[in-house]
Amino acid sequence: MTVSAYFPVPLMAQAEAAGSSILTFLFPILILGGLFYVLLILPQRKRQKKMEQLRSEITVGDEVRTIGGILGRVVQEDDDTFTIDLGGSTMRVVKRAVAEKVTEDEK
Repeated sequence: MTVSAYFPVPLMAQAEAAGSSILTFLFPILILGGLFYVLLILPQRKRQKKMEQLRSEITVGDEVRTIGGILGRVVQEDDDTFTIDLGGSTMRVVKRAVAEKVTEDEK
């Protein structure tokens, strides 16, 4: 017996059309997922690595600016905090709160 004896031709055509419609449905979703990854996730990872590198390079004596705009000189470093001198008083901040290392050019 042939396949067409078990499955009439219109049913086989519908099954083939259903297989191709799944591909045409998934293709745009995969393209959008790839664009989302390239345009949003990769740049965020790059910024995050850059900030982690910046924070690991900060040592005692460096002048820093926090995300709140406070300028100070690092006087002590713990595991996850910096103690910064504000010119008469000190302040403890978490390392994630440091936005940048201030250089002589930026002063």
